[in-house]
Amino acid sequence: MSDLTRILKRIDRGDPKAADELLPLVYGELRKLAAHKMSKEEPTQTLQATALVHEAWMRLVGKGNPKFHGRAHFFAAAAEAMRRILIDRARRKRTLRHGGDKGVEVHGILAINAPDKDDQLLAVNDALDKLAVHNKVEAELVKLRYFVGMTLEEAAEALDISARTADNYWSHARAWLYKEIERNKKP
Repeated sequence: MSDLTRILKRIDRGDPKAADELLPLVYGELRKLAAHKMSKEEPTQTLQATALVHEAWMRLVGKGNPKFHGRAHFFAAAAEAMRRILIDRARRKRTLRHGGDKGVEVHGILAINAPDKDDQLLAVNDALDKLAVHNKVEAELVKLRYFVGMTLEEAAEALDISARTADNYWSHARAWLYKEIERNKKP
């Protein structure tokens, strides 16, 4: 049994000191995953990987004693926390950028902002919520890959599935998400 699994079991039993021991054990991996995700964001992105990890950590353990049922559950929860942080930021930026869904007037002409990474992120998020209704494991795989930046092998290990199964799920999920996003694009 790994140190991570032991600490997660202690957290599950309600040991208040276990969460403090967990952060140093997983911080490096969470930081690496967040850095990978943030490297794919626009250069104007102001959120740093360290801040993403810290904010996700606060959401994971900041309110009482969390319950994690093993490594896969912990990293799935971390992926979900990072996803929600990025989605919340994208929604706030979109609201500001679009003036609360009002166009921006430039030289007397109504200008409509072109879709950007925030719009793409929100479209993926909406489609991912729909995928989760049909196939929860595929949705978790996408969260780990897209929002956390895990490799296929890392995500397979976190979800306790084979790499081959993860590859099949990844192919299906990508095709499903693409169709869903295309179907919901505004003309």
